[in-house]
Amino acid sequence: MSVIEVAGGQIELDEDGFLCDPGLWSEEAVKALAELEGVGELNEGHWKIIHYLRDYHQQFGIAPMVRKLCKETGFTLKEVYEMFPSGPAKGACKLAGLPKPTGCV
Repeated sequence: MSVIEVAGGQIELDEDGFLCDPGLWSEEAVKALAELEGVGELNEGHWKIIHYLRDYHQQFGIAPMVRKLCKETGFTLKEVYEMFPSGPAKGACKLAGLPKPTGCV
């Protein structure tokens, strides 16, 4: 396991870089995770996807399918990969503080 430094504290990550405790998610944690993922500076598009994923997961308990993510946010799959180079599951869900998806996104 590894850790990220956030607001003077440490947050544990699992072997795949997902938050061990999703309850510790914060916008500061997102910025630290983005750096690890090679995302660069977060823009409005990043935040739109991150908040969509968080809202969907809170409502349904799972990550949405990729097609639904693209349809609901208005981004093409290519655009999602441009924003999150490691993809919607590994990158976007990780930054959104979701548990590692099991094949959904």
